Amino acid sequence: MTSLVGHLINGKIVTDADKTQDVFNPSSGEVSKQVALANRATVNEAIAAAEKAFVSWRNTPAMKRARVMFKFKDLLEQHSTKICDLIGQEHGKIAHDAAGELQRGIENVEYACCAPELLKGEHSKNVAPGIDSWSEMQPLGVVAGITPFNFPAMVPLWMYPMAIVCGNCFVLKPSERDPSSTLFIAQLLKEAGLPDGVMNVVNGDKEAVDALLFDDRVKAVSFVGSTPIAEYIYSTSTKNGKRCQALGGAKNHAIVMPDADVENAVAQLLGAAFGSSGERCMALSVAVAVGDEVADLLVQKLSKSMKNLKFGAYTDSTNDFGPVITKQHQQSVINHISSAEKQGANIVVDGRNAIVSGYENGFYVGGTLIDKVTPQMDSYKAEIFGPVLQIVRVATMKDAMSLIDNHEYGNGTCIFTRDGEAARYFSDHIKVGMVGVNIPLPVPVAYHSFGGWKRSLFGDLHAYGPDSIRFYTKRKTITQRWPSTGIREGVQFSMPTLS
Repeated sequence: MTSLVGHLINGKIVTDADKTQDVFNPSSGEVSKQVALANRATVNEAIAAAEKAFVSWRNTPAMKRARVMFKFKDLLEQHSTKICDLIGQEHGKIAHDAAGELQRGIENVEYACCAPELLKGEHSKNVAPGIDSWSEMQPLGVVAGITPFNFPAMVPLWMYPMAIVCGNCFVLKPSERDPSSTLFIAQLLKEAGLPDGVMNVVNGDKEAVDALLFDDRVKAVSFVGSTPIAEYIYSTSTKNGKRCQALGGAKNHAIVMPDADVENAVAQLLGAAFGSSGERCMALSVAVAVGDEVADLLVQKLSKSMKNLKFGAYTDSTNDFGPVITKQHQQSVINHISSAEKQGANIVVDGRNAIVSGYENGFYVGGTLIDKVTPQMDSYKAEIFGPVLQIVRVATMKDAMSLIDNHEYGNGTCIFTRDGEAARYFSDHIKVGMVGVNIPLPVPVAYHSFGGWKRSLFGDLHAYGPDSIRFYTKRKTITQRWPSTGIREGVQFSMPTLS
């Protein structure tokens, strides 16, 4: 009998089994457990627990809130092996990749420990005679996060550590595809000293999402996922008076200039395109070669290097990458490859018939290299989200930049070059939110903020870093004076000034 993954509400595991969904081990293709899908009543219970906990949590000194995060960081490191194993079981991510994901999440917890400094506000004495003015960063109340399957540990850690340290209470709706690591990590918060109700986790589908979006008690929503869903989350949240940041899809291009160190570019592209089976919103899925000479060299060296790529079950740490998340997604990736072939692209390395011995039913797609892709092809327009690297050939750097600027997504990009002038021009003018120069995955560190442009982000503020403080707090400005005893002023009808 398979086990059932429940919810975390008010510090306790709750099993709402009215509706369940299978959770697969993508490496084997077998059902490993089931997850309870929350109905509206269960979500309401989580929101109510968060709302009740907020009364005292908002008044807890920021330093005490930060101490919980210090302890939480320690617990994450102590349990890292188990967390990585849970990620592997349900996502298929190889241990070294899962460890990198977790470390990036821990870095955001570390940043949250600085919250007392970041929440201090501003103070001005004597803005007018005997009048002082100051601003405070106050928590919003109950806030929610909706997170994707591809980073079950890291992306939630982008959200709730800072939200909680700022004095909010949190309801997280993680992906129902791989819920166990997310739930386990959330439980560590209680061990770290977090009061019950401050952090809640509800597993679910659209019913649970809509319950969060339409509930007036939820003041803000943070989302990471595909662009169509991001657009729905943003429009619905804002229509219902909520603050919202919704990070969507990506089609990240890497420009390879004629002067680039091609050997280095190849090494970087392999990791950036095929790491985590390409299931990263920052995966480099398109290499734009400037000139046929560098394109031919790139294809030659990539195809040779790809022969050494090793993929398979998450249990083998020597693998470079594992399966994709579901059977349906495996077929979707294969269909995109076939579509490119039908529309005239050249399949240089074909991963459609990938088989792993002993894991024949696993959801595998081998590393795939497609040359002579054009912007008109469906595979170019789509976010494939699999281990597929497409080569687009252009004549000039201007053409390459136009290609990137004209795409609906603007999440991440990079340029491989030895030319400082070209790199500076590229980083200054490209219409993309995160830019790398000889850096294939320009994911900002925890004390900067993560977010794309165009249809890769809906909302004004990026994820984590300094923007997270702004997102999870609201500014209140107070102006105050204490008149001397016995002095009474007359009525003033003119606008007060400092003169």
